[in-house]
Amino acid sequence: MQKFKITTLGCKVNQSESEAIARCLKASEMIPIGENQAADVCIVNTCAVTQKASMQSRQAIRQAIRSNPKAKIIVTGCYAQTAADEIKEIKGVQKIIRQADKYKIPATIAQGKGRQIDGAVSDYRKNFFNPMPLPGFGERTRPFLKIQDGCDAFCTFCIVPHARGPSCSLPLKDVLTNIEKLGQIGYHEVVLAGIHLGRYGFDLSPRTNLLELLQAIGDSKAVERVRLSSIEPCELNEDLINFVSRSGSGPGSVCHHFHIPLQSGDNEILKRMKRPYSGEFFKALVGKIHNALPDVAIGVDVLIGFPGESQASFENTFSLIEKLPLAYLHVFPFSARKGTPAYTFNGKVASKVIKNRCRKMRELGNFKKKVFYESFVGKSFKTLVESKIDEKTGLVKGRTTNYIPILLRARNIKINTMVNTKIDTVDSDNIVYGTVCD
Repeated sequence: MQKFKITTLGCKVNQSESEAIARCLKASEMIPIGENQAADVCIVNTCAVTQKASMQSRQAIRQAIRSNPKAKIIVTGCYAQTAADEIKEIKGVQKIIRQADKYKIPATIAQGKGRQIDGAVSDYRKNFFNPMPLPGFGERTRPFLKIQDGCDAFCTFCIVPHARGPSCSLPLKDVLTNIEKLGQIGYHEVVLAGIHLGRYGFDLSPRTNLLELLQAIGDSKAVERVRLSSIEPCELNEDLINFVSRSGSGPGSVCHHFHIPLQSGDNEILKRMKRPYSGEFFKALVGKIHNALPDVAIGVDVLIGFPGESQASFENTFSLIEKLPLAYLHVFPFSARKGTPAYTFNGKVASKVIKNRCRKMRELGNFKKKVFYESFVGKSFKTLVESKIDEKTGLVKGRTTNYIPILLRARNIKINTMVNTKIDTVDSDNIVYGTVCD
């Protein structure tokens, strides 16, 4: 029986796709192995969202080759789609598989035909949703269900539309069928994943949208709760916010957690990025969300050092974030991606300046997280007990509806169960401790 391992870089959609590939390989009686064991097949599912991600993808490919000298090396993902020629230069890669053919990887392995390198191209497909199998129980306590892929926005800094093509959606009835199956398997929470999740359903006939999907999931009550992976500011409208507020905490509810890409709080930089909103719009949006859902966790992406970002531009972003009731920040340094308009923009920001601004923004993010966590000390939540044990403390991990990770002081607690918990303390490292309530 052949042994395999998969290395995954990047977003939740990539993670979802890697898990689906692994399920197919195990179904064909291949054996997944750990990082320190030699494999017969190594799959590297790459990312290209930043220069660092591309570099890490190349490192992961070379590491797979070194650690598994007799293995068949297969490279897929966004970096494989946009930079196949660079990967071809890496000696030891047997096959490069483009995004549209990612779901064919198990069949490709079964064929087992020597060295064959495909040339991946950029605009490779029209609307087409890759079929991916559902997870089996026990792989992840909160499985990712990919319901949308691709992006039509073409922000000036982003390579993703070139890597994944236009927006496409899994039909609503198929989403509901998959949610029902996941509930029957025993999952309590499902994460709805997509590259541009707010565009869900726009390409379907008849056309639908994310709100209608969430309403249908709520009516089905097939799982305890669903969580949105990420949603653009302009697509998080009042109807959607109000629905989440009304959905409560019972079966079919939507988690009180929104991850929203802000990128910049400076209006001129937002225009250069081709982002269709202003800092004032974002501030008002966060206010609406917080008023409707006082316990909500709002996380944002921030892109630092975009061409033309002056000190004043950065301070505008910093000041906006400082005033908002946010739970956490994901901070990224700008990375020029060849093939995007921003690659040729004037006004480059020095790397040392970007590094210092990122440090300052991350410090603000840590402070925001601490304030958010501490505001819930003494309060109770319905919490999903996750599968992994915390390595440092040996305590069981849980996750609240508003995305707070809790280390639970409890014995004989079962994984993948919903329990009532009380948040007790938050330490200096923003680690949250809690107890299980009767």
